[in-house]
Amino acid sequence: MRHLDTAELEAGLPDVQASPADGGPLLMIVRRPAVDGRESLEAGRLEVDEGLAGDNWKARSLAKKRDPNPEAELTLINTRLAQLVAGARDRWALAGDQLYVDLDLSAGNLPVGARLAIGEAEIEITAKAHTGCKKFVERYGMDAMVFVNSEAGRALRLRGVYARTVKSGAIRVGDRVTKRG
Repeated sequence: MRHLDTAELEAGLPDVQASPADGGPLLMIVRRPAVDGRESLEAGRLEVDEGLAGDNWKARSLAKKRDPNPEAELTLINTRLAQLVAGARDRWALAGDQLYVDLDLSAGNLPVGARLAIGEAEIEITAKAHTGCKKFVERYGMDAMVFVNSEAGRALRLRGVYARTVKSGAIRVGDRVTKRG
């Protein structure tokens, strides 16, 4: 697949910025059972201190003999950004995020500590910056990495945002993701 160049990415930015601020749908749940493994789910469960049930977030850290970082338990990405960089929906999951939401993830809209309700669960935005990795470059191109990590891209959290589970519960594709007080 051909990667978009900077001009094409910038042309798609207004659509990403038009994402709902207060609530939008959860459009995809992706569990990572192993490194580079992806399983798209219709339903899942978020657990406090565990993240998405069956995901390898915690196991990866323990295998490297380090404590799992609770600030990096979950990752959310804006579906409009995923569509822009990945194109076909079946390529979205390559980003490596777990929750794909049509929601404004910008720091102005969701500051650190902001809470979101999803299905029966509740999550909290953490301070850890989500900047991507070499796999993001391989899958979507260097222009995409530079774009999401530009000053404006970081303020908008185009690469996505980290969160942690603060209330365990079931989630389903189609659930509304809403800001809590």
